[in-house]
Amino acid sequence: MNMQTASPLTIGAVAKRAGVAIDTIRYYEREGLLPEPSRRPSGYRSYGEGTVARLRFIRRAKNLGFTLEEIRGLLALSADRQRGVRAVKQRAQHRLAEIEARIAELERVRAGLAQLIEACPGHGEPERCPILQALGGEERP
Repeated sequence: MNMQTASPLTIGAVAKRAGVAIDTIRYYEREGLLPEPSRRPSGYRSYGEGTVARLRFIRRAKNLGFTLEEIRGLLALSADRQRGVRAVKQRAQHRLAEIEARIAELERVRAGLAQLIEACPGHGEPERCPILQALGGEERP
């Protein structure tokens, strides 16, 4: 993926177009998610539209729950014409399975908390509160 085009962009322009902070761009450069940009004679960074596209890819992947390390792998796979699409699908399926497991755990926690709230009268002695008993390690009645 070529990161440079005919019209170079400043880091501020790239940040604005990609919807990220300037510090995020610098961080991704340090982490190797973005290649080192070329420099102008003044020393300022110079970017192309490819960098904007790559930053959007990273941002969208993060929004889907992928870690930066997983995104690094997805970026590498995006250039693999032989196995890239299959491998990307497998990674997305794995991410979906992890999300579904987290949802199931949260639903279990929600059901338990709802049950405790239903059992709690909201008044009286703290020793008789089922929520406090459950948090204190005592068994619910």
